[in-house]
Amino acid sequence: MNNSDLKNKIKQVGKEIIEEKGYLSSIDVLLKLEYLSEKDCENWRFGKVEYLEKVCGLNLKKLSTINKTIKEISGQWNLKKSWTAFNKYGKGKKIRLRFSKSGNERIEQAYATHYINIEKIKNKSTKA
Repeated sequence: MNNSDLKNKIKQVGKEIIEEKGYLSSIDVLLKLEYLSEKDCENWRFGKVEYLEKVCGLNLKKLSTINKTIKEISGQWNLKKSWTAFNKYGKGKKIRLRFSKSGNERIEQAYATHYINIEKIKNKSTKA
């Protein structure tokens, strides 16, 4: 899939994810596009995988394109940026999970950022 097709697909699934959850995240996009399996994601969340990119079915360039596109469309859709901590599931000491092999802060932050549709979240909370 070329970058143009990938960006269009991200926009399409991004709308679906926001409609369903009220926010958009890299993890959800990777899962929805099936570049990350539920099982691999779970293994990463439990600390059985050293870093998330290791189990993604894409090269680093495509993963970077996904994160950049999510950031771009979140601006176009007026979504609010919110950093989210990803800690290891399970008992014991809380350990921050890594997304990338390099551990580069900019890359880690791109994966950990959720983009929130404030209106959708407000509507969900008032209906409850």
